[in-house]
Amino acid sequence: MTSCPLLVIYNPVCGNGTAEAFFNEHVFPRLEEAHLQVTQKMTTGAAGHAGTIVIEFLERYEGDVTVILGSGDGTLHEIINALSLVALKGVRESVVSSSVRVVLVPCGTANALYCSLFKPTSMHESPAYKLESLEAFIRGSKVVPLTLAVTTLSSPPSPKQSCPKVAVSAVVTSTALHASILHDSESLRKEMPGIERFKVAARNNITQWYSSHVKLLPTPSARLVEIYDPDQKTFVTHEDSDDHGIVDVYGPFAYFLSTVNVDRLEPAFRITPLASEFVSSEVSLDIIMIRPCRDPTFVMDTIEARHVFAEKSTAVLTAAYQDGDHINLRYTDDGKITSEGAGPTVVEYIRCGGWEWIPDDIDEKAHLLCSDGAIFSIEKGGRAACRAAVPADGAGFLVYV
Repeated sequence: MTSCPLLVIYNPVCGNGTAEAFFNEHVFPRLEEAHLQVTQKMTTGAAGHAGTIVIEFLERYEGDVTVILGSGDGTLHEIINALSLVALKGVRESVVSSSVRVVLVPCGTANALYCSLFKPTSMHESPAYKLESLEAFIRGSKVVPLTLAVTTLSSPPSPKQSCPKVAVSAVVTSTALHASILHDSESLRKEMPGIERFKVAARNNITQWYSSHVKLLPTPSARLVEIYDPDQKTFVTHEDSDDHGIVDVYGPFAYFLSTVNVDRLEPAFRITPLASEFVSSEVSLDIIMIRPCRDPTFVMDTIEARHVFAEKSTAVLTAAYQDGDHINLRYTDDGKITSEGAGPTVVEYIRCGGWEWIPDDIDEKAHLLCSDGAIFSIEKGGRAACRAAVPADGAGFLVYV
C-alpha cells in the first residue's frame, strides 16, 4: 500500500483505561510487523484535545491522511465536530475540502460504531476482534464513508439573534430517556466504568415522560417519511404525511432516539436493527419512538400511569438486547405487550431525512439532547433540528472495514 501521513491517537482514560497498554502490546507491534511508519503518535490529555491534534496534523501534511484512533465513540465525536466547525490553515488553506481516513481501535465503553461495522462474536473482547479495522488498513481494504447527523439548536425568536449551536454525530442523536441516561451516567463513570452505569441511570429515569412536539422530515430524494410495518416486514409511507411529506407527532414521549451508521449502541443492544437489515438507498436516519398514548389503556398522564408504563418501557429495552426484537412488540386490547397479534406496535420505527424536536417550555428534562454522548440543553422556546447528511466528494470521514 502507498505510504501516507499516519497519525496515531489514543485516549488513555476512555473505557476501562486500558488503551495505552493495548496499543503498546498489540497495535504498535502490528504496525512495525507490517513495516508501516507512524508519522506522529499522541495521547489525548483533556476534552477536545483529539480534535486539536487532528486539525494541527492536517494543517501540516498534504494529501490523504489516516488516523488510527484508540477510543470510544465520544473521542471520534470530538474530532468530527472540531473539523466540521473550522477552516483549515497551513498546507490546506486553499484546499476546498479534506477527508480523513480512520482506523478504529475500540477502547471505549460501548464502541457502538465499531460493533456495528464489525459484528460482535463470542470473542468480541479478544485482541484479534479489536484489530479488525487495523488489519483492513494494512491490507489496503475498502473504506466506508460515514453519514453524519447535523443538529442545530435554535434559540427562540428575538430581536438579537445569536448563532445557533451545532452538534454533529456519527452514531446517535437523542432526547427523552436516552438523553437523560447519558446525562446522569456521567456522574457514575468513576465507580462504574463499564456499561452497567447506563442501566443504573435507566432505572433512575424509567418513569419519566417528556412533553414535546416532533416534526419528522422527509428524505431529500424520495421525499418520504417511512414507518416500519411488521406485518409486511418492510418500510411503508407514513399515513400521516402531509402534502410536503412532513409528519407531525405529539407526545408525551417515553423514548426518542435516532441513529446513523449503526444498528446498535452496545455490542448486544440492537436499538435500530433495520439499519443493517434494510440498508437505505439514500441519506437518512433511523428513529425509535415510544409514546405512551399508543397504549390502548392510556387515559391521562398521572404518576400511577407513568409507573405502570415503566414496566412496558423496560420490556421494550430488554427486547432490544434480544437481537432487536423490540420492533415486533405489540399491544393487546388490555394493554399487555406481546410479539403476536395485530394490535398497535409499541415502538414506532421511522426512517426519514431528519426531525425537529420542540420541547414544552415547562418540561425541563425534555430540553436535554444527546449527540454521541455529549449533552446539550435546548433553550426555552427553542428547538433542535437534526438532518442526515453525507459530506461532498473529497471530504468527510471514511472508516477502514
